[in-house]
Amino acid sequence: MIVIDGRAAARADLGGVERWARELTGRLPARFPGAYRVDAPPAWMAHRAGHLWEQTWFPLRAARDDLLLCPANLAPLASRRVAVILHDAAVLRDPGWYSPAYVRVQRFLLPRIAARADRVLTVSDFAAAELRELLGVEAAVVPGGVGEAFVPDADVGAGRRAAGLDDDARYVLTVAARTARKNLAALQVAARRLAAQGVEVVAVGGDRPQFAAEPAVPGVRHLGPIPDAALPGLYAGAQAFVLPSRYEGLGLPVLEAMACGTPVVAAAAAALPETCGDAAVLVDPDDHVGFADALESVVAGPEPWRARGLERVRGRTWDATADAVDAILRSP
Repeated sequence: MIVIDGRAAARADLGGVERWARELTGRLPARFPGAYRVDAPPAWMAHRAGHLWEQTWFPLRAARDDLLLCPANLAPLASRRVAVILHDAAVLRDPGWYSPAYVRVQRFLLPRIAARADRVLTVSDFAAAELRELLGVEAAVVPGGVGEAFVPDADVGAGRRAAGLDDDARYVLTVAARTARKNLAALQVAARRLAAQGVEVVAVGGDRPQFAAEPAVPGVRHLGPIPDAALPGLYAGAQAFVLPSRYEGLGLPVLEAMACGTPVVAAAAAALPETCGDAAVLVDPDDHVGFADALESVVAGPEPWRARGLERVRGRTWDATADAVDAILRSP
């Protein structure tokens, strides 16, 4: 039996790590009946209080020969029969992106988890190189997928209503928590120039206490979190999608945007060039004018980028990701 740690899947807020956890906890037991079960704490323990559950109760509930699959960076130190998905090494690469308390905990846990795990998986070649350099561990690479709801004909009206946008709103979208690592300040010039053309830059995502916050960016309208079901329509209705982040282990939102037929502009940093390939316009994360130029260009001429994006995500499904994870976990 492989027991999946469902703590991250129980969280109300949704980031890339939570998306991975939800998809694997839902798909692995369904695709491989009898091989997997999910164990999760009560919802109130999904965040900080859940560390105690994850380090004690979760491994105690597993049988001696069970393998524990931990899809969200952390795993119980007491168990050596663990497979862990480490999504990146951002907290080790630049601790300034996080709160001091979070850095202390992660710097204690991550090296020990990586050293004791039976299997380590990660989400991109870039992330694998980071884990090799910063933790001295070799990780199997399994890229994430795109959910079935992310399609060009997603319900645009529902997405706009959930975000509080007018039915005829023209906007460029970014999906990112308001944190320093996401580098939303790079969009200030773009926001000013696009506003003159009747296009607003809007950001979806909440605030997370473990991250160093980024001040509000003039011209960028922060909408806060929206229901997950409304996200495909919000992508599909956008004139373009932009992710200026300085560090991503994979960058799932760019794939989701591409699947919705939305042109993508992204930072030429970390895993984003690997994830985007030639299907997005890539810009130096410090080039604020470059982001403005790129966004004006794709808003004016989106069709080539729509076609490239749809081709880029062809076959990128969460079922394929689940199958690849299963093959690694059950290999000799």
